[in-house]
Amino acid sequence: MAEAITTTVKATAKKKQRRSVPAGQLHVQATFNNTIVSFTDKKGNVLTTSSAGATGFRGSKKGTAYASQVAAEKVAEIAKSQFGVQSVDVFIKGVGLGRDAAIRAMGSFNITVDSIQDVTGIPHGGVRPRKARRA
Repeated sequence: MAEAITTTVKATAKKKQRRSVPAGQLHVQATFNNTIVSFTDKKGNVLTTSSAGATGFRGSKKGTAYASQVAAEKVAEIAKSQFGVQSVDVFIKGVGLGRDAAIRAMGSFNITVDSIQDVTGIPHGGVRPRKARRA
């Protein structure tokens, strides 16, 4: 009789190297319904992200300035502790209430704001007109 030979191979996982990103970018998308805050490196690769909805706000409270501040603080804490972010360039998109609150939240974490740039889309040419009325 032939016996089955079993071998176990133990996989060794590499330890994840901790990235150091002293200067990065903060992207804030502020709509009337929600605010999304993302930390990226200088190339635009996302390090960490959060939103007003992800921090526990629901319904119309997601669009408030306070909800945006809480989301920005959550992202700043992770970026500061895990990646060592010290300064950011801020890119704001949208017209919501959380635009300023997200930037002010960086001050409580000693993260220097180097520049603030508004990248809100501007319509050119407008929307497609309605079809002609037939009478």
